[in-house]
Formats: sequence, C-alpha cells, structure tokens
Amino acid sequence: MKVVVVESPAKAKTIEKYLGPGHTVLASFGHVRDLPAKDGSVEPDKDFEMHYEMSGRGSESIRAIAGALKDADTLILATDPDREGEAISWHVLEALNNRKVVKGKTVRRVVFNEITKSAVLDAMAQPRDIDMDLVNAQQARRALDYLVGFTLSPVLWRKLPSAKSAGRVQSVALRLICERETEIEAFRAREYWTIGADFRTPQNQTVTARLVELGGKKLDKFDIANEAAAKAAVAKLQGLDYVVTDVSIKPAKRHPAPPFTTSTLQQEAARKLGFSAQMTMQIAQRLYEGVTIGGETTGLISYMRTDGVSMADEAIRAARDVIAEDFGRDAVPESWRVYKTKQKNAQEAHEAIRPTDFRRRPKAVARYLDDVQLKLYELIWVRALASQMESAELERTTVDIADKKNTGTFRVTGTVVLSPGFLKLYEEGVDDKSADDEEGARLPKMSVGEAMKEEGVKPEQHFTEPPPRYSEASLVRKLEELGIGRPSTYAAILEVLKARSYVKLENKRFQPEDAGWLAYAFLVCFFEQYFAYSFTAGLEEKLDEIAEHKLDWKKVLEDFWQDFSLHDPKEGTTAVSVKDAVTRIDEKMGRRGEVLDAINALLEHHFFPARADGKDPRLCPACNKGQLAIKAGRTGAFIGCSDYPECSYTRPLSAGNGHGDIAISGPQELGADPATGQMITLRQGPFGPYVQLGEAEGEGKAKTKPKRASLPKGVTIEDVTLEMALKLLALPRVVGLHPDTGKEILAGLGRFGPYLLHDGAYTKLKDAMEALEIGINHAVQKIAEADARRKGPRQRAQLTVLREVGKHPDDDEPIQVIDGRYGPYLKHGATNAPLPKGVETDAVTMQQAIEAIAARAKKGGKGKKKAAPKAKKAAAPKKAPAAEKAEAKPKAKKASAKKAAPKKAAGGKKAAAA
Repeated sequence: MKVVVVESPAKAKTIEKYLGPGHTVLASFGHVRDLPAKDGSVEPDKDFEMHYEMSGRGSESIRAIAGALKDADTLILATDPDREGEAISWHVLEALNNRKVVKGKTVRRVVFNEITKSAVLDAMAQPRDIDMDLVNAQQARRALDYLVGFTLSPVLWRKLPSAKSAGRVQSVALRLICERETEIEAFRAREYWTIGADFRTPQNQTVTARLVELGGKKLDKFDIANEAAAKAAVAKLQGLDYVVTDVSIKPAKRHPAPPFTTSTLQQEAARKLGFSAQMTMQIAQRLYEGVTIGGETTGLISYMRTDGVSMADEAIRAARDVIAEDFGRDAVPESWRVYKTKQKNAQEAHEAIRPTDFRRRPKAVARYLDDVQLKLYELIWVRALASQMESAELERTTVDIADKKNTGTFRVTGTVVLSPGFLKLYEEGVDDKSADDEEGARLPKMSVGEAMKEEGVKPEQHFTEPPPRYSEASLVRKLEELGIGRPSTYAAILEVLKARSYVKLENKRFQPEDAGWLAYAFLVCFFEQYFAYSFTAGLEEKLDEIAEHKLDWKKVLEDFWQDFSLHDPKEGTTAVSVKDAVTRIDEKMGRRGEVLDAINALLEHHFFPARADGKDPRLCPACNKGQLAIKAGRTGAFIGCSDYPECSYTRPLSAGNGHGDIAISGPQELGADPATGQMITLRQGPFGPYVQLGEAEGEGKAKTKPKRASLPKGVTIEDVTLEMALKLLALPRVVGLHPDTGKEILAGLGRFGPYLLHDGAYTKLKDAMEALEIGINHAVQKIAEADARRKGPRQRAQLTVLREVGKHPDDDEPIQVIDGRYGPYLKHGATNAPLPKGVETDAVTMQQAIEAIAARAKKGGKGKKKAAPKAKKAAAPKKAPAAEKAEAKPKAKKASAKKAAPKKAAGGKKAAAA
C-alpha cells in the first residue's frame, strides 16, 4: 500500500484514478506549517533557528495522512514541481516524523509538470529524494520576509501610529508605484503642433501625410511650439505643387512571442481579458488540476508557476501537426522554434505554460468549462500554438512628398502584410501604446515624380503626457525586468498592497493611498539601501543560487542580518535577536518628531503642492503664521499647524481630500435658506468640508445640533453654491410617487453611497450628483432594473444561482454562489458565507468555498445545524432584506478585516505581516 500526498483535493481525486488500487491519495491543503506571526519565530542569535507551527487545517491533514500510513509501506510526496511545492513536501514529512509514523517506511518524492495519466505514471517511475536546496531557498525567503517585517513594523508603529506593517518585496513594489506618482505630479505638459496634409494621387486615391521638413530643416518634436508658428507654417505650405520625391520599400519579419510564463500570462490576461493577477492564477490552477472529459479527469494545461519559455519536444511536434491541419503546411516553419529565457535567473527551468494536448482545441472543450476558464484556456492555447508558426512577412513603405521649391516635405508610412504567418491566430497586446508607435495601413501605389494634388493642410495641437500609472500587467512586467519576485509571488505582492490599503486601483491603474505614501517615505528615508531595486534583485539572485547549491542559506541570512540589524562589530557577535534589533533601530532613528521632519521633506511635493496663486502652500490658513506639516496622533497621521497649541487648525492627511486643495479657515457664508431665513455656511471638519444650516441652539443637554451635510466625493469646495448646499441639506428628498405602487421614492446619500429607497428596497445610484438631480421617470426606470436583477427582493425562495461550485465532501449537499441583494455570497444548506476577500465570483475554488462555509459556521459559535432556524427565519418575506444584508459585502469586508488583523505578540506587540 502506498500513500501519495498532493496539495489539493481536486488533484488528489484525479491522481488516485490514474494510479488505481494500492494507492491512497490525500491532500495537504497547501502548507501544513508556517512561521507563527509572533516574536521569536526566527532566532538570528541561535543560527537562525526557525520555529514552525501547525495550522488548524494542516493538523487535520497530517492526522489523516498519519492514519493512512499505518497500513502503508511507502509515502510518496507529489506536490508541485517548484520551490514552494518542494517545501510543502518537506513540511509534511517533518510533521509526520514528529508523530513518529514514518519510521520503517520508504519515502520518495515525485514531480510532474502536468496532470495527465502519462505524465503522472512517468513521474511515479522516476522517484527521487526531497531536494533540500530547493527547500532551503524557500526557507531563506520566508525567514528574510519575517525578519524584515518583524523588525521594521514595530518601529513603524511607534514612529507613525496606526501605520501598517512593512514587507520586504511588497515595499519595493510600493516604491515603484509611489515614484511613478511622483513623476506624474512633477510633470508639466508642454505644447507642440504637428502639420498634416491630404493629397490625391493621379489614380484618384487619398493619402494623409505629416510634415517632417520645413524650409530644408528637419523638424524636431517641439519646433512648432505654438499656434502662431503652426499658422505661419500652414500659410507657407498651402497651394504649392507637390510631387513624390522618394519611395522606400523595406521587407521585414515579425516573429511570434514564446509561450506564456507566469508573468506574461498575468500581463496578457489583464490586457485582453481584464483579469487581475490573482484571478488569472486561480483560474489557471483549475485548468491545471483538470476537468472530466469522456469519464476521465485530466489537466488541460501544464504547471502555471514558471519562468521557462521552452516546450517539451513531444508538445512541439503535436503543435506543428495541429498547425498543419488547421492552417496548412505553409504555416509550419521548416525547423521548430527553440526559445530561451531573457531573464537572468529563470527558476528551475520548468516548461512554459502550454496545453497538455494541442488537439483539445478551445471549441472542443468549451462545454466542459465555464466562461472565464474557456477564455483563459483559449488564450494559453493560441499563444502556445502561435509560438511554433511561421513568422509574418511584412513590407514597410515610406513615401516622401515635397513641393518643387523644397518648402516642405511630408511623409507617410504604411505596412503591408505579405504573409500573415502566426498573425492569422494571435497578436500580443501592449500596455501603453502611443500615437508614435502606430504603423500605417496599406498605401496606394505611388511612384517617384508623380504629381500629388494638395487638398488641405491642417495644423493639430498636442500636449506631452505624463508617464502612465502602473496597471497590474505593467507592474508585473517591471518587477520581472528588475529581477524582483518570482513566478509564485507576483499575484501575492499585488494582493498584499491592496489588502493593506497602501494602493487603490482606479480605472485599473495603481494609485498610492495615504498609508502607502507614509510607508514609502518611512522606508526610503531610513532604510533606502534595503529597499533599493538592485538590493532586492540581488537577494533574489542569492535565493536562486541557494536553490542551485551554490550558496549556503544560513550564510545568506547571516550576511543580510549583520547589516540590517545595525549590528555594532565591537560587540564581537554577528547575530542579535529581533527584539534587540528593533531597539537599536528605534534608538538610531531618533525621536518621532525627527522622523516626521524627514517624511515631511520627502512628501512635501505630494501633500503641499504649489498653489496657482503663488502663495506658500504650507502657510496655515487659520493663523497665517504657522507652517502646515504631517503630524502623528493616536488615530493616525493628519496635517496640522506648527503653532499648536496657539493654533489648533487640522485637516485630514489626504492631499486635497478629494474636495480641492483650498482649506477653509473658518465658516464661509453661502446665503440664507429661503424657507427658514437661517444662514447656510461652508465649514471644515475633522473628516472634511461640510455645509451647515444655522447654528446650535440651547445649553447643555437641551442643546440642539444644526443640520449638516458632508460634501460628496468628487465635489470640490469651489463647486459649492447656495443651490447645491440647499440640495445637500434636503437629502434624503422625495423624488415622487411610484406610478405602480403609489409609494414615495426617496433619494439620499447613505453609508454605502448614493441610493434610491422605494417600498423598503434600496437601489444604488452611480454618484452623489445623481441623487441630487434624478427625476421621477429615471428613478422608476432604475428601480425596475434593480428589481429585475433582484428577481423579487422579498422572495427569498427564488434565489438567483450565479454558479454551482460543487458538492460539499462532508454531506454531498451543493455549494452555490448566490446573487444577493448586496453582492454575491456562498450558500451551503442553511449556512450563508461571504466570498473570500478579493476572490471573484467565477474564480472561487471548492477549497476556498469549504473554508469560508466552515469559518462562517464557527464564527457565531453555531454549527450548521444550529444555524438552520436562523436561515428559516431569514426565509420569511418580511425579514428577507435584513437577513440578506447580513450576508452581504459590507459585513464580509468587516469580517475579513477582522480576520486579517495581526495577532498580539509576546510583550503586547502586534505581529507584522512579512
């Protein structure tokens, strides 16, 4: 009897079918042990001893594996074929050794790059021992992340109260985002003009060309700098006799891109499918683990965490056969293409991501996959197939058109595809394509000396643009270019930045949040060398060298820690504890005020941008004497006056607060309320500007508060008029009576944004201005659309099932994704649970669903059976909205935030996320 261990239940079921009788295949459910989030998990002063702790799920998995081993003679560890997979196998073995159940058993390690019957059986025939170099490379990475996080985070908390933790690699990614934002803020647009002209050929065809020479001088980008210069140029160029002076035709070839690596798959899925990096990896995991086709479960793609670009010989042969069948023999190059990675240290030289069988065309497997799975599979299939197709043959044509007196020369370029080759199937996307990158289309035939009739010379104004913010795709590409991170880490890096609220995604582009700016400034001011791109990339190279048996992992940790812990060589030791390192760093950095001075200097451009009126942007608007600066308080950072306590002016940290850059030093009168005659004023509060009707009246407990309304997001102080203030103070307002029910429709601004309320049901509005302006007809239409989506907000029996995740292994009852009133949620019997944070509806896996259901049942101290009465109560029509609200996203966010909060460490210190 042989016990085989893999990571996931889906993988276990598939492999058990392949191996047949005599094999028990069990899942570890990922890592079974990890470093606990507390002080002392890594001890540098004890030769970097690491103290691992079993997870709750890990303990259950090890119990099951240990039980199965009692009747077995062999343990086969078959986790993923990368460092992370090797480490999981080692942790499983260590946990089993601690239980003393492995003695006398044969222990072997097998790896396979795809979950197909032939690949699994071949791997079983070629077992090996656990590769401790790969394990130690992963241990070194984990230790480095822990040491950085648990050393810097306590200092960060003390110097900047309410700040988040500081991670090793994530902080470098944050630095990239913040420095790009700094470039954008410093950018000043520059005006320039281009001159175009339409010409008609003797064959009566029209071409549009651009001016490249004027008066015999080649034009640079900014030579025509303003409208006057452009008009002067147009006046010179109109009405002249033009001829073709040069025709240049150059043949060119475009070669296909190699098959996907992890990073290029994430980039292309973001560009073409709009998937986040995390969603891409979740879907790819399901394709790797496989689907049931013809009664047999088989993986559809090879392993998806790789930076290799080569494919196995058998896969290339299969691809060439399919190309010949689908596109003809002419589309197959004479010799197959061999790709080599450009990355300096490609990890473990795995194959690229490819289909396990090229004959499984996307159309053939479409009925076995959901929409998102099919889209990603098709992307992987076409990219891998195109990589072995013929190059595209092009013809680039450039035509110069000038007047006979050489006053001006116009140029037009075009590209003709003579043979499309791989372009028949696939063309790689780009992140930020500029107008200068565009290639012209097919041009009409033109010959030197031909007369060209000018039909209009047109000037066009342009302005230079700032560098674009990073998207998920371009940030992953930049990290890869710098040698930072590895295939298994890209998605996690991006998710950590979002989870810590260091950055936000606005129009699919990263923008730093206030917390991100502070963390970036803190690290750059005081630990710049450890968060330099070259330093982080150098550590990645050392981790690769550990995996390749070129470096000792403890020596790498020692070299890093000796400098990082600010060790004093006179003390005669090369290692200090994390606690001592925290104390030394804290003392060396000085007082909180000195730290804030350095941060103020670095972030001045962001929080105190230059004013249009030329006044000092840091001058306090209340006292006109003190200087504004970032300050730290118990509840977080804020901007306050340097003359405190004489001047108590404060405002939130956010640059402009979304309401413009002008601060309000005192109440500003907008006008009298026509109904009451009371004055309406615009004021500055601790949470931003607001409008107020009248003043407080009475004394003590009898004192009445005046009516107030905060400015909605996107409304600037300059936008606020008396009319707008009256509308804000009137919210919630009656829009009108619904023609069908005769009941009132209210519009208002609530905790979760602008809304309509009708008959107890809420309908979301797109923005605050819509709540102020919406009329009865539009409101009725919005409510009807929302009712159609809800399919009856009070009919809980008629739930809209968005997706069937599968059957729960404990009771065979279905787990479904339900369309709730406040967003999708998971349903299993009487238990409802929020989707895991950051996981899309279509991407949630069975394992994630099981864990979310279990966590929900455990949270209230109620098991599934005890939760049933509550579910029945929720099914009653009158309770439906409230019950569904409890299952909705707002609660889910609160719960996941609570779950993610760091544990308290020994001595009352918070734990730092590595």
